[in-house]
Amino acid sequence: MIFLSSDHGGIDIKKELARYLEESGIPHEDLGPFTFDPQDDYPDYTEKLVKKMLETPDSRGVLICKNGVGVTIAANRYKGIRAGLSWNETHAASSRRDDDTNVLTLAADYVKIHEALTIFKSWVNTPFSNEERHKRRLAKIL
Repeated sequence: MIFLSSDHGGIDIKKELARYLEESGIPHEDLGPFTFDPQDDYPDYTEKLVKKMLETPDSRGVLICKNGVGVTIAANRYKGIRAGLSWNETHAASSRRDDDTNVLTLAADYVKIHEALTIFKSWVNTPFSNEERHKRRLAKIL
């Protein structure tokens, strides 16, 4: 299961990712927002996504805000969440392969919608390497 959420800054990218997941038959849930509200706050939508992920084993999430940093910081406050901000497909694949990220964060002001989709596809299709050095390093921070 893939959960999606954003603040007002990321709503257009989130809608495009939801469309792609729907068309691809990939199980997902869009946690909002569903309408543009410039007063919404990314910590609220981050918390909503994280809680759903923690209730759903082996799920992943995508969070989007204007610069991607706020949602990354907010998500990483929770035990079991490994959020990584990626800006291209190579970096996104590396975040999965080496660091086993379970949340992809995106910066709506810095990536175009089609770039975000490419980044997401790379991230979602890259498995964790399970190399001992990566597992050892993750064990030190988990």
